[in-house]
Amino acid sequence: MDQISRADVEDFLFLEADLLDEWRLPEWLELFTEDATYSVPATDLPANASPDTSLFYVADDRFRLSERVKRLMKRTAHVEFPHSRTRHFITNVRIRERHEDELLVSSAFLVYRTKDGVTDTYFGSSRYRLALKGGSFRIRDKRCLLDTDGLRPQGRVSIIL
Repeated sequence: MDQISRADVEDFLFLEADLLDEWRLPEWLELFTEDATYSVPATDLPANASPDTSLFYVADDRFRLSERVKRLMKRTAHVEFPHSRTRHFITNVRIRERHEDELLVSSAFLVYRTKDGVTDTYFGSSRYRLALKGGSFRIRDKRCLLDTDGLRPQGRVSIIL
């Protein structure tokens, strides 16, 4: 883990962003470990809040995340069919901690989503726990912390941040 650079981590996060923007969600899902979690806490919660005791916009384990991907890829997912056009911008990538089998990484994000003549903006920071598996990174945990006061005017998070 000591030989991994910030540029290596950035390349991985840029790959993730590309997969999301291209709606290649099944391939995106393969970036996650089998015990992975993906969460988006409510905007009024502290960064270390738990989905066991607090209301989250999204609190998925790997199984629920795979079901979310299947649902979003279907034509019957009316909120996202046809798919929104998105653009994920990733910046301020930092390796926070190095452990024997994982990295703790943070980044800032800005996501534009446009659909039906309306463009929504989501911005905040992401916290990752990245494992190195078979020579490439896998996401053990991804937590997206929105920096807005609430979800107005968007009202929902129907895309993957």
